[in-house]
Amino acid sequence: MSDKTDLLDEIDVVLVPRRRLDLNYFIFTLLTLTFIAVFTFPKVYITQQIYYESRDISKLKREYDTLKEENRIISASVESIKFKNQILDTLF
Repeated sequence: MSDKTDLLDEIDVVLVPRRRLDLNYFIFTLLTLTFIAVFTFPKVYITQQIYYESRDISKLKREYDTLKEENRIISASVESIKFKNQILDTLF
């Protein structure tokens, strides 16, 4: 049994030589990761900034709609008061 495993180990060494991790492989890997990071991080940053700006815009839009509705209510109240004043002034 030992002869068979020795023979298979030798065949494995011949057919699939082990590749050592040399400096060129390390530099290539490092450059690849840097390249990926250079294109990924700005996209994430820009996406977050767009999210925060749209959230602020949504908040301002809600406030604008609320103020517009309050203005409508106040204008109706003023018109009602003006109408009452005109009616009461004509009666007295």
